[in-house]
Amino acid sequence: MDDLDRRLLSALARDARAPVSTLARDLDVARSTVQARIERLERSGVIAGYTLRLGREALEGRIRATVLLQIEPRATPGVLQRLRGMSQVERANTTSGRFDLTLEVSAETTAELDETLDRIGAITGVRSSESLIQLATKIDRAP
Repeated sequence: MDDLDRRLLSALARDARAPVSTLARDLDVARSTVQARIERLERSGVIAGYTLRLGREALEGRIRATVLLQIEPRATPGVLQRLRGMSQVERANTTSGRFDLTLEVSAETTAELDETLDRIGAITGVRSSESLIQLATKIDRAP
């Protein structure tokens, strides 16, 4: 990846729906160059896909939590398989330190969140969990 690739990725992170002609103008390169770069970045896996990011209006009213999990040795693949089937689990990350996984969980109601946390805690291989309810987002730089 060179500087043009990084600038292109930055522009796409701001607006993945930007027309190729607009990207070319903003980056001061030919439209065909931008198109070829995007195709190469997609083929190589640098661009893994395009997605929808919900705005505050759509997320308002949802209860969000970070869940810290300690997993039994060699149980991670089975735990992850069960977590994939839970729509409330939006993201799972392996970590170093005291906890093995961090989860980002979202629910419509406290009852749904409570039930989700109970289901997570009951998964075979989960040794312990700790939940942190998110109150407000103060900084959000995620693309």
